[in-house]
Amino acid sequence: MQRFLSVLVGAVIAAAFLGPGTITTAARAGASFGSELLWALVFATVACFVLQEASARLAIASGHPLGRALRQRYSGTGAWLILALVLGAVVLGCAAYQAGNILGGVAGAQLVTGLGPAALTAISALVAFALLWVGNTRLVVSALGLLVAVMGFAFALTAARVGVPASELLRGLTVPSTPPGSGLLILGLVGTTVVPYNLFLGSGLAAGQRLADARLGLALAIGLGGLVSMAVVIVGSALQGEMTFTALAQVLDQRLGSGAGAFFGWGLFAAGFSSAVTAPWAAAVTARGLFGDGPEDPEWSMTSWRFRAIWLTVLAVGTFFGLAGFKPVPVIILAQALNGALLPIVAVFLLVVVNDAQLMGDQVNGLWANVATIGAGALCTVLGVRGVLSAAASVTGRSSLTELGTVMVCSLAVLGLMAVWARSQWSR
Repeated sequence: MQRFLSVLVGAVIAAAFLGPGTITTAARAGASFGSELLWALVFATVACFVLQEASARLAIASGHPLGRALRQRYSGTGAWLILALVLGAVVLGCAAYQAGNILGGVAGAQLVTGLGPAALTAISALVAFALLWVGNTRLVVSALGLLVAVMGFAFALTAARVGVPASELLRGLTVPSTPPGSGLLILGLVGTTVVPYNLFLGSGLAAGQRLADARLGLALAIGLGGLVSMAVVIVGSALQGEMTFTALAQVLDQRLGSGAGAFFGWGLFAAGFSSAVTAPWAAAVTARGLFGDGPEDPEWSMTSWRFRAIWLTVLAVGTFFGLAGFKPVPVIILAQALNGALLPIVAVFLLVVVNDAQLMGDQVNGLWANVATIGAGALCTVLGVRGVLSAAASVTGRSSLTELGTVMVCSLAVLGLMAVWARSQWSR
């Protein structure tokens, strides 16, 4: 029973990154570059497990989820600045995801209802607001999560029927390549898999578990989530022309039979709406962990103005993007890329606390755990720097910003600064 619960907890983490962002970014990667970017998902899946395992181990060893552990670690004068930086990264990331959640969910509903995007956005936002206001989110999110899981199975079945040559598939999985124009997509694939707020969510869910069971649950669920993401890339490679949700639904209809496209629409809506409830909630729970004394703290209870202000801000951002008429695909990809760029900030704080012997006891990071955690964080940083430089190049027209030498010099500079800061914290 304990192992079943651990697998269920891991499934929550996997379901949290199988939203409209994953489907959009992975399908666009397949449509634009075939199977060439599958390696990015392999790395992202491994990095997701490494960082989620560290976050879960922290909660099990110390009895504190990640947010509370950071508050324990950073107390005293000026600590609020550090905690505010972490909260800012998480809330900004959640707000970016929320824009994609609303737009993606509305796009899915449009495929099957024919209603206008403004009406669907307003309905989704009002229902999400009502659920968040009363705090009754678990049943709805769980039910919609089941529909998302079935949609994931449909993508896996469709990918098996696309017929990508084995040699091409193996090369895409094992040989890193960065074709021109792939920078934001690579960063987006990482950002949609290694979700920063999931580190806080997973840490809270792991409390009270056995470490071996938590690891098993995370490995199974994250591994399956990564495989579904790769399946979406393969399905996207079968698209002719630009990636749109309508074109993706047509591919499913052609490969699985009439009706599969409509089911995809409902599944995409379920993924978007369930995430539209989860992301604001996760931001508020993170804020409570960083600045409150847990659910029993009256100043950070579910009905307090502080708690509600956080999730309301995140929900409002997504609602604005939905009502403003932005095209969903570009916004979703940019949101995933932004989260990929923010990920190193959260990862470096996680690295510091899992090396704190006072918090971790005999579960403090060892050599190989640090190698894995630092390696995942370093590669995420390089990808984040590359994504930022790619965005700068598109704005300024200076293609030299994306050259390998420039990317590596900037990455080494950022990594150096992060290493100096982390080392100073290590010795505290």
